[in-house]
Amino acid sequence: MSIRENIYQVVDLITPSHILVSVFDKNGLDGLLKGILEVNPDARFYSTGGTGKKIIEILGVNSSKNYTSVEDFTGAPEMEGGLVKTLHPKIHAGLLAERGNPAHEEYLYKTLALMGGKPGVYFDVFVGNLYPFTDVVSKEGTTSETARVNIDIGGPAMTMASAKNWHSIAALTLSSQYPDFIKSLKNNNGKISLELRFNLARQAMKAIGEYRTAIGNYFYRLDYIKDVKPFLNIK
Repeated sequence: MSIRENIYQVVDLITPSHILVSVFDKNGLDGLLKGILEVNPDARFYSTGGTGKKIIEILGVNSSKNYTSVEDFTGAPEMEGGLVKTLHPKIHAGLLAERGNPAHEEYLYKTLALMGGKPGVYFDVFVGNLYPFTDVVSKEGTTSETARVNIDIGGPAMTMASAKNWHSIAALTLSSQYPDFIKSLKNNNGKISLELRFNLARQAMKAIGEYRTAIGNYFYRLDYIKDVKPFLNIK
């Protein structure tokens, strides 16, 4: 494995052109999407499932002008139960790719085009929040199996990828961030500043740390015989 620092010039201001959205809490999406379209009418949103339906509802009859489903984008159908939707190279390359890196550009625009007929994109914004694991396990009667299926996999992966690559992408993880994000866009002539991307990344990293710690603490306290085995259909 090769690990190195980014050797390419970091762009201060980027235009929100490609926005990946994956949210459990859909509050505030209307204002966020319309605010982004106000500064860039050509912005394109990508999503799956219930989030995609909400985006289409917000965008209205001409939604196809600004919306692409993740399934159409990647060329990979969703796995039953929604277990695999965004865990795909076209998604994670778009979140992690370095701007100005010729090898990454070739991977996005040429290599990935061979996988689904369409090239990848640099995502400029990731909008995501997670399954409410702590809310679920705090309810009386919640079983270890209910807790297990409420562990979000794709969401944390995309969130941390976006936060890691704050040089290139803004990670919005709370609906309360949306108004200030739109205000900042308008104050910067429709661009996302590097400082804002870093500050959003800090919050995203902290949120993912707390989320994974909560999951670890919950399962570490369980006893297999008493808390887990009774809720399994064991062959």
